[in-house]
Amino acid sequence: MRGVGKELRIKMMCLTIRIKRNDEFEHKRVYKLIIDFLMKNKISGATVWTGVDGFGKRRRSTLTIEGITINMPMVIEVVDEKSKLEPLLPELKTMVSDNGMITFHEVEVI
Repeated sequence: MRGVGKELRIKMMCLTIRIKRNDEFEHKRVYKLIIDFLMKNKISGATVWTGVDGFGKRRRSTLTIEGITINMPMVIEVVDEKSKLEPLLPELKTMVSDNGMITFHEVEVI
């Protein structure tokens, strides 16, 4: 199996936001606000992943009542150019506050 040549790889940035489903900012769900914000700023795309279980500084991310999971972890993943994502970081941090975590790292897109 041959690898992908370096000429086919593009360096971009991956923004990963970890929150809980029920997190709110200004009385609205954070994940919905973030998606609307990214669309308004013409970001190429984003995916919201719902987790099954997790934990962090706010303890475990799930609450199960009679088989229904209520505040599950969520991850929003975005890949785009650094010049488009970097200016959005302060506003995203305000929305996420200290309740979640944002990571920002370089990736190679094929």
